[in-house]
Amino acid sequence: MIKRLYIYYKERYPFFSRILLGIIVFCEIYFIVLLNQGVTKFQLGFQELIGGYTVFAFLLWLRVADDLKDYETDKKLFPDRPLPSGRVQIKDVVISCAVVQGIAVLLNILFMPNIIFFIILYVYGYLMSKWFFQKSKIQPSLPLALITHNPVQAFVNLYIISFTVIKYHLDFVNLTTIMTLFTLYFPALIWEVSRKIKAPKDENDYTTYSKIFGYKKATRFVMIVTIMDIITNFILVWNLSKLSVFILFVLVSWMTYKFLQFMKDPTQFPIVEKVERYTYLQESTMLFTIVLYLIVGKI
Repeated sequence: MIKRLYIYYKERYPFFSRILLGIIVFCEIYFIVLLNQGVTKFQLGFQELIGGYTVFAFLLWLRVADDLKDYETDKKLFPDRPLPSGRVQIKDVVISCAVVQGIAVLLNILFMPNIIFFIILYVYGYLMSKWFFQKSKIQPSLPLALITHNPVQAFVNLYIISFTVIKYHLDFVNLTTIMTLFTLYFPALIWEVSRKIKAPKDENDYTTYSKIFGYKKATRFVMIVTIMDIITNFILVWNLSKLSVFILFVLVSWMTYKFLQFMKDPTQFPIVEKVERYTYLQESTMLFTIVLYLIVGKI
């Protein structure tokens, strides 16, 4: 079983890098909320580690649930993946995921002050895994699946925001928390759509947004969301670092140029590759802003 799980996690959810990602996502939202509300004395401890672990655990659950939902489809379209290939058994993944989730539940009940928002997060995750009990309507419709499933990142953000404002006795609803709610939701939306945009010559039996709407309309939608996303970033870093505002402006200008290039000639490159590079640079800039502010203050 251990060997089979090693295969699964290596190919579908690299364990240690995803734990690091969970901590990074937690810290980015945590510090953005605090710094924008003038909090510079931090009470870091075990709870913050639990928060990062919860993000990791929840995203693992989504990965496993998604693989189980798509098992029959993957046997036809992606037979080399761990589960449809038979290299990993379904029970292996279910048991390991249940252990990870059990630890997250126990830690949140015992130590976290935002247990209600933890429950909200997991209820939404459960509804997603069950297609909101409307599988016959949602599964065949790519846009409907996007509308119902993609907001999950906003619920992850809400979990982190709720912990932060409760722990530090801050206002729950203000411009900072609203913008922060969307700061990682938009990149998730951008990536999810762009990975299903292909040049006409690359289309196959797999359903894509470019097949449904045409690659130009689908790309234009992603470009608009990218601009909306960068506006939220501008608002969140404006009082922390004008240097970061400039960097973000350069990044979104470059990405907009790539969108226009792709719409002109979609055979040049897969648009998702440029989106992934942009997202890494964008999120690195947000982390850079936090670290820079903590070390030297506003620049």
